[in-house]
Amino acid sequence: MRWIRIACVSFGVCGLLASHALGQYWVRPAPEYHLSQRPSTLLAAEEPTAASPSDQVLRPPAPTEDPEVPSVRDIILSEPATYAPSRTSCGWKLCSEGDPWQLFPENPWGTRIGGWVQAGYHNKSDGRFNSHPDRLHAHQTWLYAEKVANGECGWDWGFRADFVYGVDAQDTQAFGNNPGRWDYQNGFDHGDYGWAIPQAYVELAKGDLSIKIGHFFTLVGYEVVTAPDNFFYSHAYTMYNSEPFTHTGAVATYGVSDALTVYAGWTLGWDTGFDQFDQGNNFLGGFSYALSDNVTMTYILGVGNLGWRGEGYNHSVVFDVALTEKLNYVFQTDYVDTDTDVANDDVGINQYLFYQLNSCWAVGGRFEWWKRDGASLYEATAGLNWKPRPNFVMRPEIRYNWGDGIQQNFEDLEGGWIFGMDAIVTF
Repeated sequence: MRWIRIACVSFGVCGLLASHALGQYWVRPAPEYHLSQRPSTLLAAEEPTAASPSDQVLRPPAPTEDPEVPSVRDIILSEPATYAPSRTSCGWKLCSEGDPWQLFPENPWGTRIGGWVQAGYHNKSDGRFNSHPDRLHAHQTWLYAEKVANGECGWDWGFRADFVYGVDAQDTQAFGNNPGRWDYQNGFDHGDYGWAIPQAYVELAKGDLSIKIGHFFTLVGYEVVTAPDNFFYSHAYTMYNSEPFTHTGAVATYGVSDALTVYAGWTLGWDTGFDQFDQGNNFLGGFSYALSDNVTMTYILGVGNLGWRGEGYNHSVVFDVALTEKLNYVFQTDYVDTDTDVANDDVGINQYLFYQLNSCWAVGGRFEWWKRDGASLYEATAGLNWKPRPNFVMRPEIRYNWGDGIQQNFEDLEGGWIFGMDAIVTF
């Protein structure tokens, strides 16, 4: 398998180098004029449950029955996963279950290497990540290496480094930096395409305590930058404009109990990469609490000098509710209050509803109200997730935008319907 892994690494690297040829020149605005982003996802595939033995009627097999061929009754009473791979169309399996293939699985030292390639198309710009309409683009060609710190037997260490190339790179760079620092405005951009290093940190852990030090993704919000960890192809305006993407600093996570996890740390402001813009210096923390077996609440705040976003306060509150084994509801509200002249008052409410049809199909909806300085914007999105293979997912969606906040806050955003679809291959 070593030659397969080497070939995949070569393919990924070639993809990173080749995809920039598709780009056209595009310059991201300076930090003080750019408005940002966010995080977890979706629905885990449900484990099917076999029928109870007490519900089965035991009969002697017919003399002519071939024991190697399952009868109709056997198929009905068996676990769906057993026969899911046999669903085909024109000889191609439409739904195949199993463990995903990994490029370099975790070795005895705890290190692994993986990534994904995401490509997508949308017919109109939504003004955020999907701002390159009417062309098929490589959004994220991603490679990461990590070692998770395991503190079960005392102090342990770990690390993570992420590298991305594609049209999402400029949105993932540390644009809260001074120009020319880390991955921001230092030659990493190639037209619409570019490079970014969104994470580079070390981790220390002991027992239920974990500490990250370096450059890492934010704790704020529900949606995230990483494509495989979101249900939808597009992003909410709240995530993009009212939440940071990354930080530089240190953040600790402590599991107080099975129900309560607390977070506390210090950062150099929003979207920084080993740099400090405008004396950024703020607290980042909060908690996650299981209110019941089916309801979890997460509250994360930032307070102080947020760097390019100014002096002030922000928070996100997320309620994740498992209504049934297949139906999941998420409620999120964000608030930002800073002293900047560009925008100093953001508030948003996002609601999500996901239904897992089976291990390969899921449907979802999102409704958002987002307001900045008195002007409201609304968007409603409906989408599908189709996962015919453990390493492959397609996400078609239809989205509708409206409200006076479109004209006031976005120069490149049109109201009305937007169709989009992407595909992600993980490895």
